[in-house]
Amino acid sequence: MSKVIYRITYPNGKVYIGMDLTGTLLYFGSVNGPLVEADFTPDQRQNFTVRKDILWESEDAPDSEVRRREVEFIRELRSNDPAVGYNRWPRLPPPDETPQHLGSDGNVQRSADARRTRR
Repeated sequence: MSKVIYRITYPNGKVYIGMDLTGTLLYFGSVNGPLVEADFTPDQRQNFTVRKDILWESEDAPDSEVRRREVEFIRELRSNDPAVGYNRWPRLPPPDETPQHLGSDGNVQRSADARRTRR
């Protein structure tokens, strides 16, 4: 069974990055449907083609590594930026936040000094 990280590309060029731990060919992720639908007119929905491409694949990686790599691809391809894609997690840091480092959960961890200056 192959585990994969995939990219779904929509007709407007926006992308969704997801993972599949079962290797199912027809799995297209759990994108927020209303979020995607809001970007297309009723006429555009009449002939709608999406593309799925495999970005990374492994036969033996632990599920935890697949999840970690999914987050890496989301950040690298900026699919969590609403102008670029439909991923809403991990959260895109506001432009005024400079990440100090990333925690083990993939979220931005800020230093105590940085938190004090924002108050």
